Amino acid sequence: MSHFAAELIGTMILILLGDGVVAGVVLNRSKAQNAGWVVITLGWGLAVMVPAYLVGHVSGAYLNPAVTIGFAMAGKLPWSEVGGMIVAQMIGAFLGAVLVWLFYYPHWKVTDDAEAKRNVFCTSPAIRSPFFNFLSEVIGTFVLVFALLGFGAKGIVFADGLQTLVVGLLIVSIGMSLGGTTGYAINPARDLGPRLAHALLPIAGKGHSDWGYAWIPVVGPVVGALIAALSFVVLFQ
Repeated sequence: MSHFAAELIGTMILILLGDGVVAGVVLNRSKAQNAGWVVITLGWGLAVMVPAYLVGHVSGAYLNPAVTIGFAMAGKLPWSEVGGMIVAQMIGAFLGAVLVWLFYYPHWKVTDDAEAKRNVFCTSPAIRSPFFNFLSEVIGTFVLVFALLGFGAKGIVFADGLQTLVVGLLIVSIGMSLGGTTGYAINPARDLGPRLAHALLPIAGKGHSDWGYAWIPVVGPVVGALIAALSFVVLFQ
């Protein structure tokens, strides 16, 4: 399997499981309806962990353009691989969102809340304040990338497979501690690919895709990743 295919498949599974848990919690007549934020954060942690185990041995399972850029900036990934990985991640995220739409197909029609439907696919702020929403995404992604780089630093040794489990727990921690403001996109593909799917798919009663906000969960994570990479290089290398 190529790196491109691994990143596409891994990101597709990430979104299928991650957006899937949100759909289960917010859509009407789902057996998981109203299960709450803890279920969503746990579901997203597992959604990252599963494809990381599946394709990590092939491509490294970056599954996130911000992480990809951050690792390249820190010298952990050749820049020549970055463009292809990001394209694969975006395609995978879009396809994963399409699968969520198909999986929950009967539930869109019986759910009246258009914002809840959009939130299945992409993030939105609890309080709309562009500067602080942007700051939330920067800080959340900084923690993600700085920790991931640290996990791979010299002298840190994990038993086989344990590091991937720890990464899943890291996502849960970020979601529980830092996700309440914006829904913690911390991944441009995770937000932009499904948002595009929301805009294009014939989802019953879907409303608008909130493109005015869409730049924040794309630019914010990239900025956070760059700051994390530069900080890691200065402090640890």
